[in-house]
Amino acid sequence: MRTELSNTDTTARNIPIHVPVSSELKNFLHRFWNMVDMPQTSETADLAPKIEVAENKDAVTVSAELPGIDAKDIDLQISSDGYLTISGEKKCAKEHGERDNYFSEIYYGMVKRTIPLPWDLDYNKADAKYNDGLLSIEIPKSQTEKAKVKKISVNKM
Repeated sequence: MRTELSNTDTTARNIPIHVPVSSELKNFLHRFWNMVDMPQTSETADLAPKIEVAENKDAVTVSAELPGIDAKDIDLQISSDGYLTISGEKKCAKEHGERDNYFSEIYYGMVKRTIPLPWDLDYNKADAKYNDGLLSIEIPKSQTEKAKVKKISVNKM
């Protein structure tokens, strides 16, 4: 039986390699994915709120799922360069006393998501509503953004 693999051996290319990743590296990758608005990895996806971004001619609406988080524990920030940061903390409401959990998939702690908003928006008129775990943020488009749309006529050749 052969114990060494050469660089030219084609069977070595399909061997999965598992490398332990530090939490610092995971945090860096999480921030990087959020910066470029890429899909989350399965390990970090649970820590970031799921979002939906929609627009119409007058406004942009961002919806985020934040189940189990109180409205007072939600923090919204919009940077001057158009990044919206949604963060919150889900706190454990019950004291278990002498009872130990056998199994729990419920996450308690901070969640955070930063998304780019590539429109010229009027941030001073932003409005946020929170109901039954769903956060909805409506940000009106500026007059400059509204004027960017122009109809182009199509001529038959």
